[in-house]
Amino acid sequence: MKKANTATMDPLIEGYFSYLDKVGRKTPRTIVDVRCTLRRAIARLGQVRPGVELWHLKLEDYLHWLEAERQCGCTESSLAKYLSHVRGLLEYAWRSGRAERNVLDGFSLQHTLRRTVPKSLNFDEAERLVQATTAPGPTARRDRLIILLLYGCGLRTSELCALDVAHVNRERRELVVLKAKGDRPRAIPIPEALYTELLAYLLEHGKRGPLFRTSIRKHRLQVRDVCEVVTAAATRAGLRAGVTPRTLRHSFATHLMDRGVDLAIIASLMGHRSPQETGVYLHVLPERPQAAVRTLPIGGRS
Repeated sequence: MKKANTATMDPLIEGYFSYLDKVGRKTPRTIVDVRCTLRRAIARLGQVRPGVELWHLKLEDYLHWLEAERQCGCTESSLAKYLSHVRGLLEYAWRSGRAERNVLDGFSLQHTLRRTVPKSLNFDEAERLVQATTAPGPTARRDRLIILLLYGCGLRTSELCALDVAHVNRERRELVVLKAKGDRPRAIPIPEALYTELLAYLLEHGKRGPLFRTSIRKHRLQVRDVCEVVTAAATRAGLRAGVTPRTLRHSFATHLMDRGVDLAIIASLMGHRSPQETGVYLHVLPERPQAAVRTLPIGGRS
């Protein structure tokens, strides 16, 4: 049997092994197993993020590592073991004050399973859609703002319908989403170009009540009304069939991911329980360096 490599590692990691021995009461065989896992993780992740300690890596780094291990034929049980070993180290690093958080806290192997890639627009299609909402008139202005808020703020359709005028925080230039999925309210920064148009719209629609109303009876807009607005705009833009409000929400997350925005920030903006939920958008991560976050293509009217 090949002798395990027990060469000394980073002092923090060696401290973790001592913790497993003295406090965790782990067997020598288990500690050797953990040591092998951490060496493997350091070697693989070091190829992508050289010089970065395990406890300073991001969640997406670990997601890519696990997927690479899976592609190399690693079994589900081995992946689960690797996750457990690395998660334990990250927890130790966090409690020791060496890391701001344990990015694998609450993460399970199920989060790494392949999921259907969400349907989203590319940048050119998103720009065409926005440009297709430049018609004059009160209803057209309302419909344009619906498109811009779905795409520019990543709202769910039900969240948009529940918005009141009072939910626009003018001091902080944020949209306050109170009726969110899972009762997890959040505040979303409003892009500058969108905020300017929103203020102009508010001047015409009073200071209270629903933000969006029907044109005739002035009732609060319903989900089906929003779907009709999006479908009509997509048709005018010459986009493929099947563009829905959810497509615009997915486009919001996908385009931010493409711009290099941190997964945890996107999760917060989307109202996800954790960054793990947002991992479904990792298919758009670029292989080349990207500039920092840039404004989404929702500029002024043409």
